Amino acid sequence: MNNSRMWLVVKPTIGLPLLLGGVWIVSFLVHSALLANTSWFPAFFGG
Repeated sequence: MNNSRMWLVVKPTIGLPLLLGGVWIVSFLVHSALLANTSWFPAFFGG
């Protein structure tokens, strides 16, 4: 693991949920922007 020293400062029980939550938020924002600004993406989701 390249960033193994990070876990000496931040406990994995706190750091991993924050990391995964950050990934979820960025993914949600990207998908929201695509839905709002394109015409093909909502059609793709709609079938």
